[in-house]
Amino acid sequence: MEKNLRQQSTRCVKVVLFGPESTGKTTLAKALATYYKTLWVPEYAREYLENKWHKTGQICSREDIYPIALGQMKLENKAVKEANKLLFCDTTLLSTQVYSEAYFDGWCDERIVQANELNHYDLYLLTDIDVPWEKDLLRDRPNQRQEMFDHFKSTLEQRNLIFVTLRGTTETRMKLAIKHICKFL
Repeated sequence: MEKNLRQQSTRCVKVVLFGPESTGKTTLAKALATYYKTLWVPEYAREYLENKWHKTGQICSREDIYPIALGQMKLENKAVKEANKLLFCDTTLLSTQVYSEAYFDGWCDERIVQANELNHYDLYLLTDIDVPWEKDLLRDRPNQRQEMFDHFKSTLEQRNLIFVTLRGTTETRMKLAIKHICKFL
């Protein structure tokens, strides 16, 4: 596996917010990190792609996938050194792979695929599409929410990863997330 896509060794419990665009992942990651007085890892792709758009007017291409993965892993590895017993990840390389496969006809950089076979997270919080879709500079699939949710869910199921689906209000999602996180503490 590519050295730069390896996770930093840690005893932290790593919790991933996982799901399609505009399903409340960032809101939950921030809220959970505040609740547990720890850190959360933002989505590197957002910063990277917004910068690309402002500089070139272009959207994501295949050539962007690996740099996005590198940036994401760098953010995670930095945060894990400073986090307490928990780290919340707004996204991971597995999300990068799901989006790559969705946007590029099943293709993803093999280095990312290999990293996803080795990198480990303790719990995935799958965010449902039962919240309103909000437009922004990058979000572009308001009519494919169910299809994307199904892709995210089947990815977790195929890999036998531990996950819980979060539905409802932010408060309802927080309560359910906390209930499941407590099992790891």
